[in-house]
Amino acid sequence: MDAKARNCLLQYREALEKDIKTSYIMDRMINDGVLTISEEEKVKNEPTQQQRAALLIKTILKKDNYSYISFYNALIHEGYKDLAALLHSGIPVISSSNGGKDSVGGITSHVKTVLCEGGVPQRPVVFVTRKKLVNAIRQNLFKLSDEPGWVVIYGMAGCGKSVLAAEAVRDHFFLDGCFPGGVHWVSVGKQDKAGLLMKLQNLCTRLDQDENFSQRPPLNIEEAKDRLRLLMLRKHPRSLLILDDIWDSWILKAFDNQCQILLTTRDKSVTDSVMGPKYIVAVESDLGKEKGLEILSLFVNMKKADLPEQAHSIIKECKGSPLVVSLIGALLRDFPNRWDYYLRQLQNKQFKRIRKSSFYDYEALDEAMSISVEMLREDIKDYYTDLSILQKDVKVPTKVLCILWDMETEEVEDILQEFVNKSLLFCDRNGKSFRYYLHDLQVDFLIEKNRNQLQDLHKKIVTQFQKHYQPHTLSPDQEDCMYWYNFLAYHMASASMHKELCALMFSLDWIKAKTELVGPAHLIHEFVEYRHILDEKDCAVCENFQEFLSLNGHLLGRQPFPNIVQLGLCEPETSEVYQQAKLQAKQEVDHGMLYLEWINKKNIKNLSRLVVRPHTDAVYHACFSEDGQRIASCGVDKTLQVFKAETGEKLLEIKAHEDEVLCCAFSTDDRFIATCSVDKKVKIWNSMTGGLVHVYDEHSEQVNCCHFTNNSHYLLLATASSDCFLKLWDLNQKECRNTMFGHTNSVNHCRFSPDDKLLASCSADGTLKLWNMDSCLKVADCRGHLSWVHCVMFSPDGSSFLTSSDDQTIRLWETKKVCKNSAIVLKQEIDVVFQENEVMVLAVDNIKRLQLINGKTGQIDYLIEAQVSCCCLSPHLQYIAFGGEDGAVEILELLNNRIFQSRIGHKKTVRHIQFTDDGKTLISSSDDSSIQVWNWQSEEYVFLQAHQETVKDFKLLKNSKLLSWSFDGTVKIWSIITGRIEKDFVCHQDTVLSCDISPDATKFSSTSADKTAKIWSFELLSPLHELRGHKGCVRCSVFSVDSTLLATGDDNGEIRIWNVSNGELLHLCAPILVEEGAATHGGWVTDLCFSPDSKMLVSAGGYLKAITSPGTPFHPSVSLHAANTYVTKSWNGCSRSHKKQEHHAMLKKAGQIQQEEELPARELA
Repeated sequence: MDAKARNCLLQYREALEKDIKTSYIMDRMINDGVLTISEEEKVKNEPTQQQRAALLIKTILKKDNYSYISFYNALIHEGYKDLAALLHSGIPVISSSNGGKDSVGGITSHVKTVLCEGGVPQRPVVFVTRKKLVNAIRQNLFKLSDEPGWVVIYGMAGCGKSVLAAEAVRDHFFLDGCFPGGVHWVSVGKQDKAGLLMKLQNLCTRLDQDENFSQRPPLNIEEAKDRLRLLMLRKHPRSLLILDDIWDSWILKAFDNQCQILLTTRDKSVTDSVMGPKYIVAVESDLGKEKGLEILSLFVNMKKADLPEQAHSIIKECKGSPLVVSLIGALLRDFPNRWDYYLRQLQNKQFKRIRKSSFYDYEALDEAMSISVEMLREDIKDYYTDLSILQKDVKVPTKVLCILWDMETEEVEDILQEFVNKSLLFCDRNGKSFRYYLHDLQVDFLIEKNRNQLQDLHKKIVTQFQKHYQPHTLSPDQEDCMYWYNFLAYHMASASMHKELCALMFSLDWIKAKTELVGPAHLIHEFVEYRHILDEKDCAVCENFQEFLSLNGHLLGRQPFPNIVQLGLCEPETSEVYQQAKLQAKQEVDHGMLYLEWINKKNIKNLSRLVVRPHTDAVYHACFSEDGQRIASCGVDKTLQVFKAETGEKLLEIKAHEDEVLCCAFSTDDRFIATCSVDKKVKIWNSMTGGLVHVYDEHSEQVNCCHFTNNSHYLLLATASSDCFLKLWDLNQKECRNTMFGHTNSVNHCRFSPDDKLLASCSADGTLKLWNMDSCLKVADCRGHLSWVHCVMFSPDGSSFLTSSDDQTIRLWETKKVCKNSAIVLKQEIDVVFQENEVMVLAVDNIKRLQLINGKTGQIDYLIEAQVSCCCLSPHLQYIAFGGEDGAVEILELLNNRIFQSRIGHKKTVRHIQFTDDGKTLISSSDDSSIQVWNWQSEEYVFLQAHQETVKDFKLLKNSKLLSWSFDGTVKIWSIITGRIEKDFVCHQDTVLSCDISPDATKFSSTSADKTAKIWSFELLSPLHELRGHKGCVRCSVFSVDSTLLATGDDNGEIRIWNVSNGELLHLCAPILVEEGAATHGGWVTDLCFSPDSKMLVSAGGYLKAITSPGTPFHPSVSLHAANTYVTKSWNGCSRSHKKQEHHAMLKKAGQIQQEEELPARELA
């Protein structure tokens, strides 16, 4: 028994022993031939049910994979589906070679009967097993044994899909365990509705041979679908329906009736339109070395180990092609001593795909191909030579060859069938007519054999085309029109018919006809491909047409198709395109058409080289491949598009995600493309095939950015997400390699340094962080931006990097300097006291130390380490107080640096703290919406509780009063002695961000996230004035010293000055555009202060601004860059500067995202 199956059985052994009753389970296992009568007796002799179950499981553990599967199926049949589900992951894949005693190669007489009755094809004469693929199909079919669904085998034509499907069900134990109702094979192919109905009628007749359900066949597809559903559910339950060669998704809808279905197809997306679980098995066209050797061994009747050394070399030269290996094998069967001869022919000819130069010597013939050609009848050999002009991977309609040979369709098909019979040509028999194609190696053979005739052969097909058609008269309903549109120019160029090629390519009629059918990309490619020929006539004309196609391609590829004459009239008057368009317009105007011509075309310049429209909605990201040959793009339509950079030709279109795709990136070696999405997933795609390589889904929010390392030898992918995390992915692993955390908000962008030693990330928290890729530790924390940081980019040598932000700034950083100086930074919460000649700063650093800094000398005293959320100094610098994240408030005596008093009164983080003027009372507010008034000397306290949400801040008033404002939109006035509310103002519909009290103590102001400010009287509950006009959150306000003016500042950098008495707007200090001068503020205006004479206003934000008004309107007069400093000023006995921490929830409510500011300690000092 497989280790996986054994481990699964051992893992759930206890649960099985408790629940199962053994008698009926053993009956089924005996019927399957995996349990003997004597073993059953031993189990029955055990005294208890649990002991019987334990012995049965012990017996199964000594047996093989068949016993496990039999036990699993018995559990299902006896109603233990929950227990069977536990064992499902351990189901082993069984090999046909372990069949029953009466089997030959794993096929019993029962299997032969079931498959014959179901119409399953027999094995081909030369057959090699592909166990891995067969096992993969069976493993997926096991999943359908108890529920309806689909197993899809997909791959290119001729890769063996049908053989694999038949082989998967060619096993007694598998059929009996999973599909005891039988197997029913239907060869579908390309069908119209009539053909599909006939297939369904035949299937229903086969399933209802005794005519119990109906005596007549179904008359339409819907009736056939219902009949099939009833037959499969009632008469043939637990049977498998195999649909071979499905081309169209609409066909599957007729079989979408709760059945178990295995299908083969060239397009794995055909099941997108049907319901139920789907399991995909991909089949590669390359057999591989071992399978190639096995084919040769079967042809020459030798053991694989006994094959000569030349066999390995032949397989290598054939590149595993089933076609060539089979052809060589058939020749060796007739001439077993020609190993060296055939190998030598392969090595010396086109199979090696040598393309050194156009005159490379290929005189020696390839016997492996030429012998087969020589076997043709003499009268058709020249027709096979004509096929030398066909391109690789192109299926040619019969009609094209009818034109080439001037024959009727039936005559042409008879000749081509001779080639097919000799394996010299392949026929696709699906569709309205036959389509024929050559294998790549056959194309090479014909080109080399007939190199001297190629020009004449191409000329022949062009001449025949001209005899039957005019280029622009081809109709889309003609089966050969697509071929001519795609390859007529190729044949003209190959025939050296330069005049005819130029006439074709420089024709608006041809451009219109071709782009309507196949789009503009192929035409642009042809202009690039044949530029050397087209330039011979007139390089300017060639450029005119190529530019016209490139710049209008996004229009020409859309429906409804634009009027190409009107587009041509928009070209410059010197352009050949314009001249042709004008000539056609004049002719059509006489027949009632209306055209417009621009009169200012000379003033319009288009600098774009190529315009494409690959998406159906907004495009979020586009990037070049490393070699510059391809472009990948993604966007709202959830797709990844890949197209040629030169022509815009679409290479891949992938339905990449379930939601908007935000970013895409090529790997350095161009092998992979990464995408990330709002659906929280990161996906890796094969950039050439579009195959899905990996899906990573460990992020918990949308993934905003993805970027590969620059070293292709060890690829890593970095992703940045709104879950605040950066993740690193190794493409050789299924799980995330590292997660880096430190950002407090959405991570917007990330980039590796050129040497891949550093990863930079930027965030909506306003910071940029650098991470060491060896340790995955943060080595730098760059703060300075006042708002979201959107992008980071390294210089080519990695010595510096750029960041861009919503604060209207771009910052250039020196990599070494920020890595060196980012160790110690101050947190956002500080307190400053100016007293006599002293300036003292109390602050918390990022390693949780409370610092007292002398503002004049720069001396730092480290006081204590704690989880500090806010702090303040007493008026006479005797004590400091600080609040913690645990709700505690503590007082520290500066003289001896010891905790003097402490109290845990709040339930959540303390946000603001302040001594009263006499230093005897400490007031604090918290996230728990309360305010605590604590007389710390008498240890008496009062709680002010009435706010419904977090208190934003508070201010002390005279007469033991306190004014507080909150996220709940209210302002309240309290008595700090009684704890009662004396006034309750409902001020705003959104968060109150700030309040200020007029110096005459009669009024106060409030500002809000609702973009308004208001002026209030302490005596009235309704506002005196509502100040409107700000377009951003109004973050701060201040009265002038004489109480006649009020200044307000917002998040857009705008400052407004109002008349307090009537609410009139007096001055507007708006941000100034860069080209007009310096900006008023780089982001939010965070604080304001009037001078004592009210003629100067100081504002703080990204900069400090002094705005003066010497009898004239206010205007900026001084600008100090202080991106990390907020300044306020009060006019009591001791001037104080506060930098308070903004609460994240408030800014969410305001529609903003708060950045966490940290200051370099040396800068603040």
